[in-house]
Formats: sequence, C-alpha cells, structure tokens
Amino acid sequence: MGSTVTHAPATEALAKGSEPRHGPVNPVRPAALKRRGRRENLAGYLFMSPWIAGFLLLTAGPMIASLYFAFTDYNLFDAPKWIGLDNFSEMFHDPRWRHSVQVTMWYVVVGTPLKLIAALGVALLLAQKRHGQAFYRAAFYAPSLIGASVSVAIVWKAIFSDDAIVDRTQKVFGVHAGGWTGDPNLIIYSLVALTVWQFGAPMVIFLAGLKQVPRELYEAAEVDGAGKLRRFWNITLPMISPVLFFNVLLETIHSFQIFSSAYIVGGGAGSNACGPADGSMVYTCYLYVQGFENSRMGLASAMAWLLLVAVALVTAVLFWSQKRWVHYEEGA
Repeated sequence: MGSTVTHAPATEALAKGSEPRHGPVNPVRPAALKRRGRRENLAGYLFMSPWIAGFLLLTAGPMIASLYFAFTDYNLFDAPKWIGLDNFSEMFHDPRWRHSVQVTMWYVVVGTPLKLIAALGVALLLAQKRHGQAFYRAAFYAPSLIGASVSVAIVWKAIFSDDAIVDRTQKVFGVHAGGWTGDPNLIIYSLVALTVWQFGAPMVIFLAGLKQVPRELYEAAEVDGAGKLRRFWNITLPMISPVLFFNVLLETIHSFQIFSSAYIVGGGAGSNACGPADGSMVYTCYLYVQGFENSRMGLASAMAWLLLVAVALVTAVLFWSQKRWVHYEEGA
C-alpha cells in the first residue's frame, strides 16, 4: 500500500510566519510608494519645463498682456492709458475695419471650399492604383510645404503682375484685364488661387480617409446598379464625413489667419501695404497696419481678441452642425 504525503508541516511553518525558501518577502510601504511617485513626477516636470517656460513666457504672458492693452491707448513708446471700450467702439465705426471684415469673409467663404474641392478631387484620383503614385503624392503635397513662405508670395506677385505670365495668357484668349495684383477688384482672386494651389495637406488627409472606406460597399452598390456619382454621394461622402469635418475646421481657421501672402502680394509697405485701394485688406493685414505702422498697439490688441472670439464662434457653430452631416461608426 502506498503512503500519503502531506505538507502540513510546511503549511504550519508558513502560517507561523517562517520565511519561504526563496527568501523573505518585503512588502513596499506606502511611504516608499509616495516618494517614488514624487521622484517620477519631478522627473516628468523637469522634462516638461522647457515647454512650460516657453508657453508662459511666449504665449500665455503675451496673451494676458494683449488683453490688458486692448482696453488701453498704447503706442509702444509711452505708458499705456486705460480707455475702457473706446478701441472696440472705434473699430465698429471705422470703414476700413468693416472693409477688412468683408474681404476676410469673402476669402473664407470662397477660398476654403475651392481648396477642399481641389484636395478631394485629387485625392480621389490618387486613391486609385496607378504607376508612380508616390511621386504624384509628393508633387501635389509640396506646395503645402512652401506655399506660406515669403519667397513664394513674391513669385506669385510677379506671376500675376502686369505683362507677366497670367496677363499674357489672358491676352491670348482676348481678355485684356491687365495684372491682377494691380487691380483692386482682382487681387483677391490671386490670393484665392494661391490658397487653392496649397491643397496638398487636406489632400493627404482625404486620401487617408478614402483608404478606410470598405471596398465591399462599392461592390454591393455597383451590383445594385448605382453609378459613380451615386456611389460618391451615398457612400464616399458619408464614410469620409469625419475627415471632411476635420479639414473644414482646420482650413476655415487657417483662412481667418491669412497674413503673409496678402501682405506681400498686396505691396508689403506704405499706403498699398494691403493691396491697391485696400483690395487685399484682410483682417490680419489691417491689424498689422494699425499695430506696427500706425503704432496703435492697443487698437491692434483689441482687433486680435475680437478675431479670437470670432474664430471661436465659427468653430462652435461647426461643432454644433456636425450632428447633422457627420456620420461616425456605431460604437465609436
């Protein structure tokens, strides 16, 4: 008969507090855990300290100072004088300020949709399997990298000036409109053409969204007899609506902030700093003129904060409207 082996002694030894074979167990004390957590937090704050210092000194500090200057008469040379809401009252009664608002709104309403349409159209072409796709993607994306530079704005001004490429091309077709940059009614169209030319960034985002649309949906729709336009309207647009919303939001904010291209193409200094007869007088350009050419930094600060409020309101409206046309996957 076999004997039964029991481990009662070992169990009793462990119950009495004896140490296991692999050595004593030292539980971590709460105080030690707190010290370790403080050391880890300190290390994290040390790594973040350059960013925190930059944010406080270069972003948060100037923002708070500009909010104070918005209610003062400040010319960069004398001490600011508190004047309350006089800067805002002067803005609303300034015809050039109202003109800058109109030009900016026109630029946002016309330039942003055209840019997104061009980006989506090219993304649809590049989403198909073709030879040399990598080259085409890089070529179409390149203008987004250099389009906002001063050098490109100078070249753009030269292209649309009198007797330049655009002017000569118009004359071939019998159109004698002259250079766009010298015409108060046409210079804004050159700025729209420049922003449409920079469609590379939203194009890449659209392309990533198109890659996520299931092929099975197109195949099922094609079997049901849906044409290309029907498939685009009922499948492509709803499936990429979150990406479309993201692009609309970013490009709208960027359009409100246009400055360098309008300032350079418009003239860059003097009475024509924002185009002939204020043809390219966008909001930020007039803000720059008031702040740095007229040395009215208090008024410029008020204009800047009003622009911030306007952009925030437009962003809030876009987020509110997304419930009606943006379709997310169930459970997302």
